[in-house]
Amino acid sequence: MFLVVQTVILQGKQNLLSEQRKNRAVANWLLVGVGMIIIQVLLGGVTRLTGSGLSITEWKPIMGALPPTTDDAWNEAFNGYKQIAQYKYMNSHFELSDFKFIFFWEWFHRLWARLLGVVFGIGFIFFLIRGYFKKDMVVPLVILFVLGGAQGLVGWIMVASGLNDTNLYVDHIKLAMHFIAALILLCYTLWFALKLLIPADKLVYDSRLKNITLVSIVLLTIQLIYGAFMAGLKAAMSAATWPDINGSFIPDNIWGQSFVNHPINIHFVHRTLAYLLFGLLMFWFGRASKIYKQSVNKLWGKVRWWPFVLVWVQVILGIVTVLAAPTMQFGKFGSFEILAELHQLFAMFLLMSLVVSTYMIRSKKVV
Repeated sequence: MFLVVQTVILQGKQNLLSEQRKNRAVANWLLVGVGMIIIQVLLGGVTRLTGSGLSITEWKPIMGALPPTTDDAWNEAFNGYKQIAQYKYMNSHFELSDFKFIFFWEWFHRLWARLLGVVFGIGFIFFLIRGYFKKDMVVPLVILFVLGGAQGLVGWIMVASGLNDTNLYVDHIKLAMHFIAALILLCYTLWFALKLLIPADKLVYDSRLKNITLVSIVLLTIQLIYGAFMAGLKAAMSAATWPDINGSFIPDNIWGQSFVNHPINIHFVHRTLAYLLFGLLMFWFGRASKIYKQSVNKLWGKVRWWPFVLVWVQVILGIVTVLAAPTMQFGKFGSFEILAELHQLFAMFLLMSLVVSTYMIRSKKVV
């Protein structure tokens, strides 16, 4: 009888270890996807900063994976670019070599998106065949693929907004939609991985901190939308000063201008939300530290620092980036562009840190 019980216990432990290994393998696959999505967003930033986004005037999801390989093909692609306003009114001096430079970044951005789809697709098939997925994982994974496909579609809608005879750039609102769609995909993938990596005994419980975290995510999301507006309208140059905005803290005639299309008002909203978010996360850190002292949860002890440190870095990067705006040169990649990329990168890190915090904080413990 004793041997039977011992065998059952041992078998149970082995099954548990096997399940944990499977979960970790799936989680690592998802985290690779998270890393690739971050790179994809940064490539989108490089594409925007180098003025490359409108260089490919066709959407060929399959055949577009290969760049032009002959002189005739290159000239055909260049002729397509010559039909739009950006070439006619801004880049009419371009030679084929100039076009190839901007073409590369847009092509690489799209190629990385295709590679991302391949990594997710191969991983999904592999783990499905090997039986690594539980039944409740399949639908969320299908949703993941739908979000990825939707992101590609939104990207083309954004590009198409600039392929005409009037607009020099893509529509900044559609740019924001493309950016936020990428962040939704990023956070969804990360959340899925967290469910497989963080056990129940590592969670913390505080309804007030949970609510503060959710409000912080909402504020950050709105601020990121306005950051995309800033990028799309090339608004950094319109107020390359700090702490004031061209000599005043509240712009003149603020209510007489659009909060969606006017660069100075967009500056004001973006900065104001940054200050509000900074103050809220300082309060958040105090509450999070209090909970850590009560629970002595080592994982939470580390996680609570991430939003605190990242918001400091992000605010500093935002200030330095604005002050560096006069060095901006269309089609070039200098100090301003590097700072802008870092600003975007740490914005993603801050959002991810709040997503991790949201996952770990529960309103109440389910008995």
